[in-house]
Amino acid sequence: MKEQSSCVIGDQCNLFTKAIGLTINDILRNQIQSNTPLIKQSILIQVAAAITMIMFIVGLINGAFSFITFKNKELRNVGCGIYLFASSITSLSTVTIFTIKFWFAVLIQMHSTVRSSILRTDCLFLGPFLKLCLYLDGWLNACIAIERTVNVSKGVTFNKKMSRHMARYIIVILPILIMGTIIHEPIQHEIFEYPIQKYVLIENNNSTMNESSEYEPIIEHHAICIIRYSRSLQTYNTVTLFLHLIVPFVANLSSAIFIIFGTARQRATIQKNQTFKEHALKQMSEHKQLLISPLILLILTIPRIILSLVSGCVDPSSNPWLYLCAYFISYIPPMLVFAVFVLPSELYMKTFKDSMTRWSRQ
Repeated sequence: MKEQSSCVIGDQCNLFTKAIGLTINDILRNQIQSNTPLIKQSILIQVAAAITMIMFIVGLINGAFSFITFKNKELRNVGCGIYLFASSITSLSTVTIFTIKFWFAVLIQMHSTVRSSILRTDCLFLGPFLKLCLYLDGWLNACIAIERTVNVSKGVTFNKKMSRHMARYIIVILPILIMGTIIHEPIQHEIFEYPIQKYVLIENNNSTMNESSEYEPIIEHHAICIIRYSRSLQTYNTVTLFLHLIVPFVANLSSAIFIIFGTARQRATIQKNQTFKEHALKQMSEHKQLLISPLILLILTIPRIILSLVSGCVDPSSNPWLYLCAYFISYIPPMLVFAVFVLPSELYMKTFKDSMTRWSRQ
């Protein structure tokens, strides 16, 4: 029999799930009271719902503003503008699926009689698609960084036409390559049904609170989405996780360092009245956002990396606030497109303001 790393599910033990690919379903599963309205759920569930809606609104505004900015054809004359236009669409997709998946997770657990087709949709499609959007956003950021590096290195010889063609080709092929690395995800997901025995208080109008109470056992049937990975597949998942999260960060940071020191070297050659160190410090001051942005993205990625390194089975219910915070933090980067790329740029901000002015006059 093929060896698998799975966890015991049932009434003898709480549900334990592998930290790799920890989802909102796993974190909230033991926190949600079945057949109970949201207003009567625990404070953790209510806070999670509020944070989700705040992130949805912020992400929607970010994506819409970015889309409006990079819809301008002049900005898409080079590959960087095309990547940012695609990133704005990816941002909108990510925040939408992120919100839908949260409410699926909550409502499915609140109503134990939910149809299996709805649970299957959440299990087999929403999770992998959300992961695809998250990874795609990171790689688009890496493409933007590489494009800027090529632009600086080529200078006046930079080929805009070639840049546009390359960007369009990459935008088509990149999602296909990412899907190829996570194509196994829907196959490894399955619906697991199990009973839980509970005791409910039998109401008796003739009895008082001081009298002995009687409890009646009932059986609740639950269905959840579980993931079963073999050891080799666990290793593969860890490798692909680092590939999709660390490589884009390295590309962003390397690009920033190259742009700063490459520009400083060029100017030191022309303007010999200042040393290379002075030029480098000046460039770091002018382009500090290029260094700050990848570092912020790395910090926001750390929680997901830490969760991926937890070996064996973990119990999310032992510290749900920690896992909940880590989960939400990992989805902040796709909501920063406007703040990271548009706000620091005079050209992009001017285009955004002009687009908003034209839109308001219509």
